[in-house]
Amino acid sequence: MPSHLKRRTVPFAAAALAATLLVGSAAADNAPPADPMLVADLDAILADARLTGAQAGVQVIDTTTGQVVYQHQADALLNPASTLKTVTSAAALDLLGADHHFTTEVRTTGTRYNGTLVGDLVLRGGGDPSLLPQDLEDLAAKVSAAGITSVTGRVLADGTRYDSTPLGPGWAWDDEPYSYSPQISGLTVATDTEYTMDTVKVTITPGAAAGEAAKVTLFPADAPVKLTGTVTTGAAGSGSTADAERRRGVNELALTGSIAVGAAPVSTLATVENPTDYAGRVFAGALARHGVRVARPVTAASGSEASQPLASHDSKPIGELIVPMLKISNNGIAEHLTKELGKVKGGQGTWSAGVTQIKGFLKANGLENPAGRQVDGSGLSRYDLITPAKMTGLLKVAQDKPWFKAWYDAMPVAGNPERMVGGTLANRMRGTAAANNVHAKSGSMSGVDNLSGYATAPDGRRLAFTVMLSNFAGTSPRPVIDAVAVRLAGGHPTAPSSAPGVKSFSAPGARSAEAPAATEAPATAVPGGTRWEDCEVFGRC
Repeated sequence: MPSHLKRRTVPFAAAALAATLLVGSAAADNAPPADPMLVADLDAILADARLTGAQAGVQVIDTTTGQVVYQHQADALLNPASTLKTVTSAAALDLLGADHHFTTEVRTTGTRYNGTLVGDLVLRGGGDPSLLPQDLEDLAAKVSAAGITSVTGRVLADGTRYDSTPLGPGWAWDDEPYSYSPQISGLTVATDTEYTMDTVKVTITPGAAAGEAAKVTLFPADAPVKLTGTVTTGAAGSGSTADAERRRGVNELALTGSIAVGAAPVSTLATVENPTDYAGRVFAGALARHGVRVARPVTAASGSEASQPLASHDSKPIGELIVPMLKISNNGIAEHLTKELGKVKGGQGTWSAGVTQIKGFLKANGLENPAGRQVDGSGLSRYDLITPAKMTGLLKVAQDKPWFKAWYDAMPVAGNPERMVGGTLANRMRGTAAANNVHAKSGSMSGVDNLSGYATAPDGRRLAFTVMLSNFAGTSPRPVIDAVAVRLAGGHPTAPSSAPGVKSFSAPGARSAEAPAATEAPATAVPGGTRWEDCEVFGRC
């Protein structure tokens, strides 16, 4: 991966203490603090020197009474990063319904004569962010089972359910090659069962002897990606510097470095330009494997072709898709839900139409003000702004919704090592009162770290909390956030300390993603480069 800016242990932000305490802090609430000791403890936690020069916004409420039991700059507009996924997922569940699913179709144009289709096969995307190569294999098998063995025309790849803008407003250009920054299309394919869409898996295996070229394979093999350069096999024990980096704007991976003889294969994920064409090519390869010959190359559909249905595939309902979206912070799913909201409720599969629907959801639930700013669904954008009070207000509103249990269960659970339970919090707050207690969505990018969710207090009360830290540099203040959550869960107010296993590393600057996307076998970062999205899950930040 590129050696951009040097990143030190980074994750939190905050405010400089008493001088920066919000005028409307807990002590100034109309109602007396429910727990003066809690207020004092949280004030002490936020006095951590790692927050000097940064900005912190915090709010804690009792979800039964709605009383604010603590707040500190709760009305400050701060960057939500991936905690914005709580807003997007809640709006999608409320407006589309937990049972809403995405349908991918195979359709035909022209006329069939015995086993020959005189016309085209249309692969029409329904916005499914979870479409897998195996699903395209299954669709190809259905085409073959329908008796079609030859197509005189083309595979028309149709991604027109959504607009043709592939990247969100305010996304960083140097994030584009990485798996957490996929291009968005109405037709896309995911590499793995965690639905890391618009990516190809690159696996590097050392040769049998030092000096040989390493073997490099792609999954899926039909990915339209060109490999340039070479990874060599180094001497045993020599370590690995192997790298596979996509050049910006093209489907070309530059291979460099070496991998030690006898070392285990290493894998990484890279995004692919033009996800619609990518999906069409994977489908064309599947057709060939199922004995269906297509005479002409894959072409983009206009979306207006007259066609007849032949086969279809339905995704899981969004009530299930929010699990990887929230647990491992899947950005692609969040953006597809945003554009799907725009398409279904506003007639346009665009970011602006989707965000309009999300704003309408917030307004309908009394969360319109302050206006803030939202431009995407995942929080990748630096333009997004929201207040801790609005985030916590959403947590209060959500608990009375019919979809609340599914949403609550989909949030990462602190300290739980199971990937699809603990998610981005699997390695955080282990062995504390917060472990297997706190359900919360994390969100980070350089200079920003947030946590928003629920903690169950020792007396059984469910507390909703949001901690947002921005504009920090240097030593990571993430332990401060964790200390707040532990204290809410009934832990002792000990001084925050560095989380075990956290180490400094060099990583691309301005990264905005938290979870690495494992593939059918978990992918590891290619040695020689560190993926910033490994931060949340593996603590390498």
